[in-house]
Amino acid sequence: MEDLPVEVVGNILSRLGAARDVVIASAICRKWREAYRKHLHTLSFNSTDWTVYRDLTPSRLEILITRTIFQTTGLQGLSILMDDVDVFSASAVIAWLMYTRETLRRLIYNVRTTPNVNILEICGRQKLESLLLAHNSITGVEPNFQRFPCLKSLSLSCVSISALDLSLLLTACPKIETLELVDPEIAMSDAQVTVELTSPTLKSIYVEGISLDKFILEADSIECLHLKDCALEIFELIGKGTLKHFKIDDVSVLHLDIGEIVENLEIVDISNFTIIWPKFYQMISRSSKLQRLRLWDMVFDEEDEIVDLETIAVCFPQLSHLSLSYDLRDGVLHYGLQGSSHLVNVTVLEIGWIVINDLFSHWVEGLLERCPNLKKLVIHGIISEAKSHDECQILARFTSSIVQLMRKYLHVEVQFEYQ
Repeated sequence: MEDLPVEVVGNILSRLGAARDVVIASAICRKWREAYRKHLHTLSFNSTDWTVYRDLTPSRLEILITRTIFQTTGLQGLSILMDDVDVFSASAVIAWLMYTRETLRRLIYNVRTTPNVNILEICGRQKLESLLLAHNSITGVEPNFQRFPCLKSLSLSCVSISALDLSLLLTACPKIETLELVDPEIAMSDAQVTVELTSPTLKSIYVEGISLDKFILEADSIECLHLKDCALEIFELIGKGTLKHFKIDDVSVLHLDIGEIVENLEIVDISNFTIIWPKFYQMISRSSKLQRLRLWDMVFDEEDEIVDLETIAVCFPQLSHLSLSYDLRDGVLHYGLQGSSHLVNVTVLEIGWIVINDLFSHWVEGLLERCPNLKKLVIHGIISEAKSHDECQILARFTSSIVQLMRKYLHVEVQFEYQ
């Protein structure tokens, strides 16, 4: 240990992350204290790391954090997550940021202050590459002054911001590639809530817990689009057909448009979603490069709509991972076994049920016959705490039939996941 260069010791301390662990480790010897002062590049203050954080008064905690940060000279990563701590004074937080801003590359900031601290004004025009803000408000964005020339990743969680400021903030990040919006509070002056975002460099966007009338995203380089727990009347993506990963989870949307050019789609993951299948199928049917398709717990707009394996096999010849949930309503099986085409490239098959019956076993057998090169089968199921005798009998018959069926497919790995 004595022969380790002081720079290497600095890297070791930076791997610890938690400020308390770093301070304790730096007390080992003089060399480690020097590494802490001159070569530490990552420091994290998280109220869940140490229960004492919650016992200290805000002023005592401010002093502790200040002393810890001010002993370093070149922090590149700073994380301050104080969910369980009372409000800090703005002067202390401003001092931390002013001291570190010239060297910071990554900032995670979840601190309640009084008054509110303008992070954009303090950290703008610096070398910041990744910024995560939580439980704060952003007002009066000025792209020319509050510019982030190096920022590639931006995450806003429970942040209050107007639609205009959000658009301007994206404009102030000319190199942004990743954007996350989680439960934002969008302030609007008009009756209609509309968000319009434009970025030529954006590659990935994740939106959760947002309720809008209209969301328009113009991104010529977008590759990953993920919407979760959202209520939208209109969502429109304007791009150049670069989208590769499209995921929707528990989203209500009346009009969905991801563009006409979807040839590069590789992953489509749709769950807990009411869908007009013909329109959606028309949207993705030209995605011949599709490798993963997940249609889970779907509600079809028309009761007689079905999705058959023949359509999936013909339109998506490169498909290697298929996930379907069993849905039988009014005698109609929405993922039918019509046709005779095989899914020759499917190696992983995931299937599951919400309500199980005796037909499920026959459906599983039909799927296995259509996947001649299958290597892994994952069966998901929902089992309620209180089950009637008939339900127990159905589950028992299903278990017996799967055991008997898999004797024909000994090369296939079987995995059960119940909840």
